[in-house]
Amino acid sequence: MQDRCGGPSDVLVAAGHGRSYGQYSQVLIRGLPSITSSGLWSHLDSGSTLPPYALLTDIGNDIPYGYTPEQILEWVGWCVERLQRQAARIVMTNIPIASIEPLSERRYKILRGIFFPFSRLARREVVHRARLVHRGLVNMASSKNFELYEQEPVWFGPDVIHTLYWKRKELYRRIFERLPATSRAWAPIGEEAPRNATWIKRPRFAYKKVLGREQRYQQPSGQLADGTAVYMY
Repeated sequence: MQDRCGGPSDVLVAAGHGRSYGQYSQVLIRGLPSITSSGLWSHLDSGSTLPPYALLTDIGNDIPYGYTPEQILEWVGWCVERLQRQAARIVMTNIPIASIEPLSERRYKILRGIFFPFSRLARREVVHRARLVHRGLVNMASSKNFELYEQEPVWFGPDVIHTLYWKRKELYRRIFERLPATSRAWAPIGEEAPRNATWIKRPRFAYKKVLGREQRYQQPSGQLADGTAVYMY
């Protein structure tokens, strides 16, 4: 992202395996608030000297949790509106529908048991909801005028939803090519950027629950050697 948009930067992150856009979610012993209720938004509203760049991804997490396509699209649309209020340049990855549709019944049940053990949605229903969300994001990108990146099966591993580790760098290069380059950028996409991206301090969540106990960390909690500050919400 910094290759394209420049740095050092302030990076605001609302992430986490299985993170829901609109509801509290728990994976194993760790629980996180929804993306829409995270501290990222109050931080963003506090003001910035430059328009932010934004990436929205992993929108399909909420489907196996049982939320309707309408509800999921409402949450994502809320995020887009809040970002555009700050004149953000947005790129979003669409649901990898081309990988999800061919998934066999047997593989689906295995993957559901691993990643979403409490889900009881049948494969047919998950695929149906994924198609509706996919179509809804296409319409949203057209009406709200942001970049939507269609992900191809080649990027994904056997579970069809997680990017292959050794392909992540190239995938994210392609995603961020959708954002306009700035005068602050170090190098064109595909060239090595002259910076040290080593962690001085790795980020920790501003708020999470572990085994039901609350943990809070002051932000920014992460820092890179080039001076980039990372806020983890």
